Amino acid sequence: MTLFLERDGAAPYDECLSLMTARKPSCVVLGGGGFLGLNLCRHLASAGYRVRAFGRRCSFPEALEDVPWLPGHASDVDALTAAIESCETVFHLLGTTTGYSAQHAVAQDLHDNVIAALHCFDVSRKLGVKRIVFTSSGGAIYGAPAQIPTPETAPAEPFTAYGINKLAIEKYLAAYERFHGVDYRILRIANLFGPFQLPKKDYGTIANCISCALDKQSIKIWGDGSAVRDYVFADDVIAALESAMNDSSDQRIFNIGSGQGRTLNDVVWSVEQILNTKLEIDWKPSRPGDIPASVLAIDRARAVLGWTPSTPFEIGLRKTVEWWESMKRHP
Repeated sequence: MTLFLERDGAAPYDECLSLMTARKPSCVVLGGGGFLGLNLCRHLASAGYRVRAFGRRCSFPEALEDVPWLPGHASDVDALTAAIESCETVFHLLGTTTGYSAQHAVAQDLHDNVIAALHCFDVSRKLGVKRIVFTSSGGAIYGAPAQIPTPETAPAEPFTAYGINKLAIEKYLAAYERFHGVDYRILRIANLFGPFQLPKKDYGTIANCISCALDKQSIKIWGDGSAVRDYVFADDVIAALESAMNDSSDQRIFNIGSGQGRTLNDVVWSVEQILNTKLEIDWKPSRPGDIPASVLAIDRARAVLGWTPSTPFEIGLRKTVEWWESMKRHP
């Protein structure tokens, strides 16, 4: 039986077969309405992936007009099944707490994040998902590391509920691969910033700085501002997520950051310079969960994924400020 008739201008059979096999995988982004999820969905859609978004709410629904939105909670197995069904890759970006809010509701955090992740893994296994990509925490996982920059081989010794639960999810993923053959990749991400990130009480330092500066409000800083963190721009993390989806190595865990550290005081100064303003600081005592320095070694991602951050901090910060200014003009 003839499958393809070759004629002038028609692609031969081998070429057509190659195009078919090169089809990009279908994806679902769990937590697609959040800061990182929204940026990821927009990129995947523009890159030609078939993608849908799932989550409890979306802060900027107009930004996902080209992506099917499925509302739901991860504890709702039926909603989760509808979201994951027919997708080859699951991006697990769900998270209901931050590093400090989790500490005040430990049991609830366990239920809302770890148990919810297990629902996701069970559904993915039953539906034959080819890969799960999980976003973990590069800061919380290692606790107070002795080695700076910190590689993936460093001891994982989280001391906050947030970090403990992230590590538990990582371990469960490894168990699902061992016992059920569920393939996965884990990205331990540093301090993320960029467009669509809204300020929270104890999360999103750069978003808080910009928002407070534009609104002429004071910003709370715990400690003396000397704490060093690794800040990575959203576009670079999106590139790492896409690389992790397509990775064929035998590695499972990757640090994703800039590989460089900046003090909180440096970040405040940079925001002030771009906005030509002076931030009023509301100094607060340091907190038990604060660590002096967290910077990730990114050699493995560079060598295995072929990934390296391409956005200098100042350029990423300026792009973030421009987005904030646009949002203030057109809420």
